[in-house]
Amino acid sequence: MKSVRAKVLHPLCGRPMVHYVVKAVRKLPVDTIVLVIGHQHETVREELAYLNVDFVIQGEQLGTAHALSVAEDRVSNGDKPLLCLYGDVPLITPQILSSLLETHLQEQNEVTILTAIVSDPSGYGRIIREQRGRVVAITEDKDASPREKQIREINSGIYVFQPEAAFSSLRKISNQNAKGEYYLTDVIGILISAGRRVGAITADEREILGINSRKELAVAEAVMRQRIVEEWMERGVTFVNPQDSYVDESVTIGQDTVIFPSTYLKGRTEIGRNCLIGPSTWIVDSTIGQDSEVLFSVVRESTIHSGARIGPFSHIRSGTLLKEKVKVGAFCEVKKSTVDTGSKIPHLSYVGDTEMGKNVNIGAGTITCNYDGVNKHKTVIEDDAFVGSDTMLIAPVRVGKNATTAAGSVITKDVPDHALAIERTEQKNIEDWAKRKKQKE
Repeated sequence: MKSVRAKVLHPLCGRPMVHYVVKAVRKLPVDTIVLVIGHQHETVREELAYLNVDFVIQGEQLGTAHALSVAEDRVSNGDKPLLCLYGDVPLITPQILSSLLETHLQEQNEVTILTAIVSDPSGYGRIIREQRGRVVAITEDKDASPREKQIREINSGIYVFQPEAAFSSLRKISNQNAKGEYYLTDVIGILISAGRRVGAITADEREILGINSRKELAVAEAVMRQRIVEEWMERGVTFVNPQDSYVDESVTIGQDTVIFPSTYLKGRTEIGRNCLIGPSTWIVDSTIGQDSEVLFSVVRESTIHSGARIGPFSHIRSGTLLKEKVKVGAFCEVKKSTVDTGSKIPHLSYVGDTEMGKNVNIGAGTITCNYDGVNKHKTVIEDDAFVGSDTMLIAPVRVGKNATTAAGSVITKDVPDHALAIERTEQKNIEDWAKRKKQKE
């Protein structure tokens, strides 16, 4: 992956890739889920604690069979089947894993292999079958004959074992290979040679895609994104262009909402019913109430109640609460502020560290000057106030109920309820100034 980050922690639609593997397994009738971790195990354990699984540390990375052996005490559970799979196959589905387990039980196999027919089998172990379809060998790519190299059925590395068969065979394998590692494929070879029952079923090529590069991560993300979008469409959400919509796995969207192209819904975002979101909108860790619109805008770590209108080209920054039917129009920024019901910030304004009441109107070009170079200060604008265009509110300052500030004013003192505040120099007109200027030229 060309990264200092542990591979299984690389994000895929907002979650670590291993999250999807655990999620698929959780839909099966399993007793215990164990993650064998090695590289950066402390970080991996910390970031995946929310999965509520058991962790086993593989001190030395000595191969896939060695990884299974270090977990033996945690997964040896009588004769119950043991499912082994990798943490870097995020596209695996519970449906194919359920079929794998069902086949294993019905055929009473000692091991059942998940295979796939792929367009390019280079680098994969080939599944060798006899005429009746029984698996008789797994031949690694480097050892395959020219005829075997033509086989497109490959070993995914995902298996269901009977525990006794797996662990008794583990004790027979060696690490006499180029990497000095212990491989699970050698366990399969021992079972086949011993005449034990070995079965296999075939998965879709995409389901067993292992992630080893940024390119493969991008391919997997595109597939996962399509799955997520299609799931929301089935629940009653409209995507105008599903291929150009980006929704994290953790996002929720209400019925009859329309998502326009180039929209990104990230993190713990919740979109209510009957909303219009996008185009070209970025919403992160935020809640958007029903019947709201967010157009060409960015919303981060904020809560927006129902009936709000945001944008175009506005930025709602962290810590903001916009209540019912608030309007934040074109080219506005709101930061760490509460804006109460029915208030409007229609265009070209900055509102920061502000407590704004109900039915307030903010004129174009208004700025809450909240920073003195050292500290941030609070502005309070009470119910029904009218702030004229191009007003500078020098915090800390309060504009009272039903008060008005005249356009172009710099407000440095509190404005009483029902008052008009004007702060301007007297206008002076210089007659014939333009004529005299031209004469000088």
